[in-house]
Amino acid sequence: MEYVFFKNKIIKEEKARVPLATHALQYGTGVFEGIRGYWNKNEKAIYLFQPLEHFARLLQSSKIMGWSAIYSPDEMVEFARTLVSKNNPASDIYIRPFIFQASTKLGPLLGDELQPTLAMYLVPIGEYFSTSKGLKGRVVSWRRLDDSVIPPRAKVSGTYVNSALARTEAQECGADEAIFLNHDGHVSEASSANIFIARSGVLITPPPSANILEGITRALVMEIARELGISVIERDIDRSELYIADEVFLTGTACQIVYFSAIDGKKIGSGRVGQIVKRLQEIYFKTVHNELPEYASWLVKV
Repeated sequence: MEYVFFKNKIIKEEKARVPLATHALQYGTGVFEGIRGYWNKNEKAIYLFQPLEHFARLLQSSKIMGWSAIYSPDEMVEFARTLVSKNNPASDIYIRPFIFQASTKLGPLLGDELQPTLAMYLVPIGEYFSTSKGLKGRVVSWRRLDDSVIPPRAKVSGTYVNSALARTEAQECGADEAIFLNHDGHVSEASSANIFIARSGVLITPPPSANILEGITRALVMEIARELGISVIERDIDRSELYIADEVFLTGTACQIVYFSAIDGKKIGSGRVGQIVKRLQEIYFKTVHNELPEYASWLVKV
């Protein structure tokens, strides 16, 4: 869209440019977030989904990298609201805020002297994956990054080469999405989404110690499930458990809630959407379009 937030102000996108020698471009020294905004056609308004939590996590990622906070989460929410208002979209949107090292200094180092800088843009977005059609998944040969290598709980720009390698391998093998194992051989997550399985009415998801991103949508799904009376357990998941699960699904800002119909060529459950996923999707989509007053606090209206 026409306007972006760049170097402390909102400007036209074509004026937001960085030198070729920018540190973040050379070394991947940036952290980012993704925030969905849902168009409510009846109110002619955009509802941002959990923007404060996303900006808080952006600062958490920045802190892990050793950078001082540039703005507060509340300030960044207001920047986002102003940017959305300026672009005046009439469709669902995706906001990409990121903090990057703007210095042109050579050398793979970190620190405030390399000029951590906030930027933000937005694009129209539909479904990242179809939420009504099951995905084909593949457990890939690439392993999930370990906390001792680059912390996966931080959304660091350079780490997504790991995700790109994994998803490319999955798609080259005829699947839609990759599933990572960690270095202990347990299920971690997909290329850019958290994973859940359902067995005998219980939801199971890998713990943070399995080198997952501590997902915001993941946390909300766990909260909703417990309110529905569904038990939720965080524990290690073996690869073979994926094959015998009643349901396997992903959660994430981009993918929302989407299920697997097959993994490694093996049908999951009936191969169709399961009752737990169906119920969670129903509540999720009503929530993000401001149709459930009990979850209205998760939204910010523009």
